[in-house]
Amino acid sequence: MDYEDGIYYEDLAEGNSATTPGRTITEADIVNFAGVSGDFNRIHTDEEFAANMHFGQRIAQGMLGLSISSGLVTRNPGAQNHMLVAWLGLTWDFKRPIFIGDTIRVIQTVKEKRPTRKPDAGLIIFDVKVTNQRGKVCQAGEWKVMYMRRDAPENGEE
Repeated sequence: MDYEDGIYYEDLAEGNSATTPGRTITEADIVNFAGVSGDFNRIHTDEEFAANMHFGQRIAQGMLGLSISSGLVTRNPGAQNHMLVAWLGLTWDFKRPIFIGDTIRVIQTVKEKRPTRKPDAGLIIFDVKVTNQRGKVCQAGEWKVMYMRRDAPENGEE
C-alpha cells in the first residue's frame, strides 16, 4: 500500500490488523492527566491510600489509558495518512488496571466496514484491545470511524 497517497475506506479490509509500538505509563502521565481532566481520585494520586486498596498500588485513570491508546495508533506506519472524516463513537470496557511502569500496546483490527448515506464516506468499525507487557487485555472495545472514499461517485451518482 502506498501510504503517500492516503489510506481510504477502500484500502482497509475486514480482518486487517496492526499492533502499535509500546508506551510505558509513568507517574508523570498520571499526574499530568489529573491536572488536565480534574480526576484527582486518591486511587491515582495517593500512594498510601492506594496501598491499602484492592490493587495495592496506584492505578492510571481509565480515561488516561483510552487517551493514550488513541495516540498510540497514530504511531503505526502510514497512520498519519489515514483519510479520516470523523470519529463517530466507541464502546469501551475497562478490564484490568494499568499500573505505573506498565508498557501498553494497542491491537487494532478492522471488524466491519460499510458505506454510509454520504457517497464520499464509509464507516469502519475497529476492534481495539489495549494490552500490557504480559499480553493481558486492560481495555477493549470498538471505535467507529468515518473515512473518505477514494472511489466516491460524483455529485450523487450511484
